[in-house]
Amino acid sequence: MTGAPGHVRRRRLRKPRAQKGGFASSLLFFAQNARREVALGGRLERSLWGRTWLAPAGAPAYLTAIRCDLTEQSRPNFSEPIFNIPAVVLATVAALVLVHVVRVFLLTDEQDVEFILRFAFIPARYGSGAIAAGASFPGGFGADLWTFFTYALIHADVTHLGFNLAWLVPFGSAVARRFGAWRYTAFMLTVAAIGALAHLVTHIGAMEPMVGASAAISGAMGASMRFVFQRGGPLGLFRDNGAGFRLPAQPLWSTLRDPRFLLFLAVWFGLNALFGFGTISFAGTEGQEIAWQAHVGGFLGGLFLFNAFDPAPEPAEFNSELST
Repeated sequence: MTGAPGHVRRRRLRKPRAQKGGFASSLLFFAQNARREVALGGRLERSLWGRTWLAPAGAPAYLTAIRCDLTEQSRPNFSEPIFNIPAVVLATVAALVLVHVVRVFLLTDEQDVEFILRFAFIPARYGSGAIAAGASFPGGFGADLWTFFTYALIHADVTHLGFNLAWLVPFGSAVARRFGAWRYTAFMLTVAAIGALAHLVTHIGAMEPMVGASAAISGAMGASMRFVFQRGGPLGLFRDNGAGFRLPAQPLWSTLRDPRFLLFLAVWFGLNALFGFGTISFAGTEGQEIAWQAHVGGFLGGLFLFNAFDPAPEPAEFNSELST
């Protein structure tokens, strides 16, 4: 190249005329400049291949749109988390794991038995048969109240814990995003108590303790059925930005008629029946009874009490807000 010292003459690329070349010539211009660094008075942008290319002033609209799309797609959002789990759900997982670790590694066998009697849900606490037989449970009247909730923090073994966590993360996250942290916490405690009540009614006087978060998680399943399948809901968005969780929930009657809900309900009740009646069992769970009545109680509690915890406006109120 020639020119004055210290200066370099740039090769000028002729801009094709839109009225003659049209779309094909514009794309040719784009292809030529996508792999070169040039400066013809336009703006330099970084393309997908790490090269710079130019959309000169006065370029056709469709060429500018192509440039914008490519440059936007080439900028990854490194601040976006890999696992988008609400903090309150992570706190729930941590609490369940912590309780199990303490029982397994820190408590002796005698202390663990004492722990189970004090915090697990035992129907015999509430019957006169155990009292007549001279049975005594630690904790007194306080334990008669708190065991409606604390049993959900205890799990029989690692398999039991892992299986419940696998269901808690998706369904608990959906409910937490919908309700918020405080409503989620109150809701999970409520459906846990409903599950314990269902177990008590069907196991009056039973001495076997019930443990596990399954009833509360079943409640989260029931609540999520009220909004995940509706039009515009979380399952209807490719990349949900939270809007699907703020839409007014469809009426209960609409949920009960939804074929996807009915299919989920049939599969869920079928699995509970298979596990509950011993047709299917996990390895290492011999002699353990699945408290399927508590699962059903929690699920129905979440399904029917959803509106009591849902912060989203009613459909009529939501429509009036849109009109204003």
